[in-house]
Amino acid sequence: MPLRLRGKKKGRSRETSKLVESEEAPAARAGGDAAPPPAAQARARLLFHAQLAHGSPTGRVGGFASVRELYEQIAQALSIPAAEIIFCTLNTHKIDMDKLLGGQIGLEDFIFAHIKGPKKEVDVLKSEDSLGLTITDNGTGYAFIKRIKEGSLVDQIKAICVGDHIESINGKNVVGCRHYEVAKILKGLEKDQAFKLTLIEPMKAFEMIEPRLKSGTLSEAKISKGRETIRLRSKGPATVEEVPSEIEEKAIKKVDDLLEIYMGIRDSELAATMVEAGKGKNNPDEFAVALDETLGDFAFPDEFVFDVWEAIGDAKQEQF
Repeated sequence: MPLRLRGKKKGRSRETSKLVESEEAPAARAGGDAAPPPAAQARARLLFHAQLAHGSPTGRVGGFASVRELYEQIAQALSIPAAEIIFCTLNTHKIDMDKLLGGQIGLEDFIFAHIKGPKKEVDVLKSEDSLGLTITDNGTGYAFIKRIKEGSLVDQIKAICVGDHIESINGKNVVGCRHYEVAKILKGLEKDQAFKLTLIEPMKAFEMIEPRLKSGTLSEAKISKGRETIRLRSKGPATVEEVPSEIEEKAIKKVDDLLEIYMGIRDSELAATMVEAGKGKNNPDEFAVALDETLGDFAFPDEFVFDVWEAIGDAKQEQF
């Protein structure tokens, strides 16, 4: 799950102001009570449709300012415990890791919640240094498998699937750990030794194996083509912001690729935070200091920091 550590970008309040003006004008003209504060108005606009990915009626969610609050809203709307939600996808019921709900939601996105299904235990012999797993998390304590490298050790074990929630490793419960902590545990396992994974699959409906029925409740939602998104934050209210520019998105993807190579995780929001930290920095030393101030808990190796600096430098050559 994307990490939300960076501060608000300059100029973004202008977008929220436009939203507030358009909503408060009718009340002002009508001579009614004073308009609610801007933060309350912005939160009032956060209304989305949600369904369980394996099938359910549609519910509406709103009034959230973080991923945790969003999950609680989904749970209430769909009459399930919030702790059952492993992850959510946007505009598709499929286990599509390219459509994961992260730190931002398009204003017209439709949310599908993937909840806990069968539990399984898998024994793995770590015959290679790399397992071929990429780990992410949902921001509420559940790490899960985002990618399995083709031809890798884990790729040969068909019981391990993309979307599986990692509950424990060798009996050690990892619920509540961040994705990078789980990846570190897996990397630290000894080579040529067997270990046990306890995994929980996302719940699946039978019809997900074949094309969905036209009359089904799980219709695909249209993907928003607007440029505004809802940015979810760990603290403070959600805000309406512009999505990153095309050049910014390319830089973020490059850094995200480096995260996968060095740490076995993908986290576009963490990558975006690192790209943001690189702005205004004139050399890798300044960049390293900025990273340490905001992301010191990660203890990034020096070679990784330098590679990220170079990736951001490549983006700057494109007038970023």
